Amino acid sequence: MGLHMNDSGMMETSDVLRVELEVLRREHRDLDDAIAALQETQRADQLRLSRLKRQKLSLKDKISRLEDRLLPDIIA
Repeated sequence: MGLHMNDSGMMETSDVLRVELEVLRREHRDLDDAIAALQETQRADQLRLSRLKRQKLSLKDKISRLEDRLLPDIIA
């Protein structure tokens, strides 16, 4: 994952990354809720559950990458 440029050609600021991180965390929580609700039903669709879990893992990876990019800013 390389550096992202915004519309004006400048590199993303840590503030932009923090907002993006919060959005991803919210999506991750929403997926968690959806998975839990689906598992509570008697006739849970296993294929749909599997897809939601994969999507949740993908989000977790994105969150980790963003946190890694922000870490130097937090330490500094």
